[in-house]
Amino acid sequence: MPKKTAEDDRRTPPPAPEPLRVPVADSHTHLDMQQTTVPEALARAAAVGVDTLVQVGCDLDGSRWAAETAARHPAVWATVALHPNEAPRIVHGDGDDWARREDRRAPGGTAALDAQLDEIDALAALPQVRGVGETGLDYFRTGPEGKDAQAYSFRRHIAIAKKHHKALVIHDREAHEDVLRVLDEEGAPDTVVFHCYSGDAAMAKVCAEHGYYLSFAGTVSYKSAQNLRDAVAVAPLDRLLVETDAPFLPPVPYRGRPNAPYLIPLTVRAMAAARGVDEDTLATAIAANTARAFAY
Repeated sequence: MPKKTAEDDRRTPPPAPEPLRVPVADSHTHLDMQQTTVPEALARAAAVGVDTLVQVGCDLDGSRWAAETAARHPAVWATVALHPNEAPRIVHGDGDDWARREDRRAPGGTAALDAQLDEIDALAALPQVRGVGETGLDYFRTGPEGKDAQAYSFRRHIAIAKKHHKALVIHDREAHEDVLRVLDEEGAPDTVVFHCYSGDAAMAKVCAEHGYYLSFAGTVSYKSAQNLRDAVAVAPLDRLLVETDAPFLPPVPYRGRPNAPYLIPLTVRAMAAARGVDEDTLATAIAANTARAFAY
């Protein structure tokens, strides 16, 4: 038998953690990117006290899949959107580096973006779709020429969320000030969720003043992420959510391994430790908050 390699270990799903005593929801996951079936993912999650999964759309096809999957599985709710990095691709062409190419002609243009956003609008009306997102701004992968397309798309998503009275799920990467500014300018929907919260305690206080929810992923357990633990400590208990963003961002001690909803208990425990509360207290709050945010 061939010897197992380090690469094999990285591809191996981690073992299941000790179950939570109080069930919670995974407020942000990507089942379509995970190496499992939906029934298998649901069963593994339920076995450790994760009773609801919010399947998040990142493009038009993924949003359709999210809505269809939620319609088939009562324990799955959907959100639909074009990811911030999709907008420049649709308007200007494929590839993350489109803004650095010599040929910057727009093969799709704003009309193409509007057409896809119109379809997102239609999907957002479905009852199993409980949020519009992930949308927002991402200055990490998109060049400066992509900012206008991202902002335009973000503003339209805000309008869609308000039109259908659905939660707005924010993707904010290296764009904190601009995300908060656009929300203020457009008028935020009643429910705003900062997915994979990446700000600090000061920003958490600003979000709390606006009534925004902060959803924490496995990154809160990383040694370098003291800013996230500080944010968990100061955020109102009734504004905290938990997520995997699976298959990305697995919690410690499984960095580099495939993430999945069944690993949520590890993140809940990291959050509880950062806040100085027992896990049952935090899980009870998270369960109620997620139900309120996504109205299920």
